[in-house]
Amino acid sequence: MALFIDIDAQVAVLRDLLGADADVQDLSARMSSFPGEKLVEALGAAAALVRAAERIGIVGAGIVAARSTREAGQDGLAQSRGHRSPAALVQELTGSSHADAQRQVRLGQSILDSDVPTAAEGNETSWSGHDAVPVLSDTAPPRMPWHAPLSAALLQGRLSPAQQDAIQRGLSQPTDDSDDTHAAWTAAAEQLIADAGCRTVEELRIQARAIRDHLDPEGAARRFAERYERRSFRTWIDADGRERGHIEFEDEGAAWMRAIRDAALRPRRGGPRFVDSDEANNARDLAADSRTNNQLFYDLLIDLLRAGALADAKDVFGARQAGVRLVQVQAADGTPTSARTEDYGMPFPFASIQQHVCESGTVQVTIDSRGNPLDAGREHRLFTPPQRIALAIRDGGCRWRGCDRPASYGEAHHIDEWHADRGRTDIDRGILLCRHHHMQLHHGGWRITREGKGEFLLHPPGGEPAIPLRARAALVAAWAGIDPPPRRFRPAIA
Repeated sequence: MALFIDIDAQVAVLRDLLGADADVQDLSARMSSFPGEKLVEALGAAAALVRAAERIGIVGAGIVAARSTREAGQDGLAQSRGHRSPAALVQELTGSSHADAQRQVRLGQSILDSDVPTAAEGNETSWSGHDAVPVLSDTAPPRMPWHAPLSAALLQGRLSPAQQDAIQRGLSQPTDDSDDTHAAWTAAAEQLIADAGCRTVEELRIQARAIRDHLDPEGAARRFAERYERRSFRTWIDADGRERGHIEFEDEGAAWMRAIRDAALRPRRGGPRFVDSDEANNARDLAADSRTNNQLFYDLLIDLLRAGALADAKDVFGARQAGVRLVQVQAADGTPTSARTEDYGMPFPFASIQQHVCESGTVQVTIDSRGNPLDAGREHRLFTPPQRIALAIRDGGCRWRGCDRPASYGEAHHIDEWHADRGRTDIDRGILLCRHHHMQLHHGGWRITREGKGEFLLHPPGGEPAIPLRARAALVAAWAGIDPPPRRFRPAIA
């Protein structure tokens, strides 16, 4: 759709909803009277209008940067208006934060670098290989930048600026300039664009990093070591006499800290309900506690520091002790292909995985190329512990669209009712949901279906179209790989 046709369409929707005579001071009163569906429609139209207009600003910011180079000196566009950098000029013009202005400049420069031809609506251009640009003469076209699909998707409205920035910065620059490597990064960008419609920005950022580490294992180990070297903890006293602190984590420390937080605050943050009576009582006490989550977490860390190595873990955490479970995917010949944390899907280098294997041992779970593991038929009413591990490996956390609850917070839901449907306790017929979404499913008229080993489909109440429930973003690369990656990086999935 042409830019101003899109803008006019969204303006027309808002005019119909709010009335042609709407004044800004009337917005609260008018929108407060909207039923739910009308309010959602208004928010969607407003968001689409902002995204359409934002494309103009991003392209403009890129051109400002192109006209404000160091070589231009004081004659540069930003410099001639008294600004040190293009981002400073953009910040003044837009009233945005410096970080947002920098992002606009960064994305605008990517668009100019790509010199992107926009595809007609419904005709998405594939940028893999040398057929990305139509050949209009006998001369072969220059190779487009690997990030050209991202710029095209942004201009076509298929990506938001935040999504493009998360993907492009997460993938970073290719390891070399070979055709194979260039094709792999381009294919990774296209895969992430395809996933963007059902992923949060945070998921896309994690997935992009996981794919980058998958394509560049040597670089992944180097970056892991660099983050380890940057680890630090410092304290200082501010002007008001308050002791303050700042921590920069390395990967393992960060994973442990998340595990401690999640274990301690599970009743507050949507952990599973199916626990013993003592833990249920503790959970009720914690839910009723007047302290904020941040205060509870602080008090917990102080208690841990006081108790030190002599603490009984159950005294601190109750029945569910904190821990970090690492998932290593292997090919049929035993060759490692990827490794990541079970919760959140953070990538880990293989050397660290092997260290944990020596310390803690392993639990082997055999899966197919879609991450589907073992079955238990109707032998058990509830999913067994090995199956729960397998569900966590396959799903990565709550599968409800947009939910960020980790696997350790998941409840295993049978999509076939045990009694009414003679449901089987198979991994194929189970799915992880957090407590909130599990309760919403059972009490809100939602249901989940699946044909064979295809996608899980969430059916809203009222007959609205079904919503595919994708596995966590970081796991997609682990099971399926990137098509086509450089041959030397191509994984073999068991």
